[in-house]
Amino acid sequence: MTDMRMSPNLALNQLVAERQAAGESLVHLAFGESRLPPFEPLVTKLTEGARRNGYGPVAGGPAVLAAGAGYFERRGLPTAPEQIVVAPGSKPLLMAINLVVPGDVLLPRPAWNTYVPQAQLAGKKAIAVPIPPECGGVPDPRVLREHIAAARLLGHDPRIIVLTLPDNPTGTTVSPEMVHELCGIAEEEGLLIVSDEIYRDVLHDPGHPFLSPAEIAPERTIVATGLSKSMSLGGWRIGMARFPEGPWGEWIRDGVASAASEVWSTLAQPMQEVAEYVFAEPPEVRERMAAAARLHGLVAAEVYRMCVAAGADCRPPTGAFYVYPDFGPLREKLTGYGVTDSPTLARSILDRFGVVVLAGHHLGDDWNALRFKMATSMLYGATHELQQETLEATDPVSLPHVRGQLDRIEESLMRLTE
Repeated sequence: MTDMRMSPNLALNQLVAERQAAGESLVHLAFGESRLPPFEPLVTKLTEGARRNGYGPVAGGPAVLAAGAGYFERRGLPTAPEQIVVAPGSKPLLMAINLVVPGDVLLPRPAWNTYVPQAQLAGKKAIAVPIPPECGGVPDPRVLREHIAAARLLGHDPRIIVLTLPDNPTGTTVSPEMVHELCGIAEEEGLLIVSDEIYRDVLHDPGHPFLSPAEIAPERTIVATGLSKSMSLGGWRIGMARFPEGPWGEWIRDGVASAASEVWSTLAQPMQEVAEYVFAEPPEVRERMAAAARLHGLVAAEVYRMCVAAGADCRPPTGAFYVYPDFGPLREKLTGYGVTDSPTLARSILDRFGVVVLAGHHLGDDWNALRFKMATSMLYGATHELQQETLEATDPVSLPHVRGQLDRIEESLMRLTE
């Protein structure tokens, strides 16, 4: 435990804030926060819930559990309130699942930088499997069985597989066909599927095909979600998990509730007031989600265009608000600038151009690869007023406060190998 360090994205975000406060001009793309102002009706709900100062049930009160069940029902997953647990963010729910369910964890590589430390904190082995060429967020099914067999030969015990739909860090969404294939492997290998769907409501095109593994393998899939990304409420800490119906799901949910009772007690009552309102999805909430998803898609697409124009390989983003370029095709030219691996590439971009990215090795990627994550949701403006203007704009990438940062990114990428 003493060898563990602060999560790299949080540490970098703190460092950037300190340097900006000191007057340094930086373009911050290294933190997965949806930089939009809180939706005003949520502020009202939070205020109305402020007098709810009792603890309440550990898993959540009846009203918020019913709203959460309805949220999943509308997404094709019949759900009873008894299958839901709410918490202060999805992070503690994912950690509690690691504590309750035995066995080692299969992860996509690269993946969100919290999955590996959480497995380690729970005394598990994190087994990284490369992602498919066409998308991220899932272990490549074409090599997954080989990694499972190799892990078992080494004495490990893989029992959990984590999928991220849509994906952080690549901003892509796995195809329904691949979800079917992965569910088949999970069934044959006896794996619990943990489907992290916190970006599900941040699909850039609402018509883009999306299939949750809980629709294919409901008896072995836990779905985690929250409001930090879709509703820009990262600092409010509201998460939710749906557990499988039946004895196994009940056992896991009871274990998670037991862990909650000793760690976070319950989701704060004012936040339950907010969650109940959002998960009920009245028209104004759906409109706000759609507007935010549209904005994320437009800006991510523009940064993707810049990366490709600069000579990088890159998967086109379809969800979330990330772009994950690979500058491997420019390796020979970059060597002349002392860039030989993931850390030196990120450092070069920061030192030469003042653009902050999250190096791929922090996400479990190959140290020697020339890849990094860009969180495009950080580009909407420095104040709530500018962010709201960006959200409402017909063409947000042309707004001066957005375009200025985009132009700086584009110049930086194009000049990387000059």
